[in-house]
Amino acid sequence: MTFQIEMLAILIATGIILLIAEVYLPGAIAGIIGGLSLFAAVVYGFANFGPMNGTLIAAGIVLLTCVMAVLWLKYFPRTSMGRKITLEQDMSDATAANPDLQQLIGKEGEASSELRPAGFAMFDRKRVDVVTQGEMIAQGERVRVIDVKGNRVVVSKKV
Repeated sequence: MTFQIEMLAILIATGIILLIAEVYLPGAIAGIIGGLSLFAAVVYGFANFGPMNGTLIAAGIVLLTCVMAVLWLKYFPRTSMGRKITLEQDMSDATAANPDLQQLIGKEGEASSELRPAGFAMFDRKRVDVVTQGEMIAQGERVRVIDVKGNRVVVSKKV
């Protein structure tokens, strides 16, 4: 009985350690193996401790995983490693990387390729990567710039 409990604890600990290691290791392999280890712990619990205790083990693993995820999300961004890999500022008010793009708002041009919904258009003899709001625009049709968000130039068909 002690061996079975030790084996279950090893599977659970391995799963949690591998899930945490996933942050540092690229490729999702550690996370997948960690998830499989936790799943194996549930199966092992059902097989060796019966349906009632297996259900309790499964519920405990789910609860433990949820608690660990909440603690991770709350405290990890405050650690030195967390500060290195997370964005510290809100980028919702960011402007275009190319300030010339802002000057295109309201300008009219011509679609130099089919816009389905992305493609290219010519404005003042300059080729610009553009996107529509979902509509298809044929090559050669007149377009108007209605918005610029970052490097994304949004056009609509000129009416």
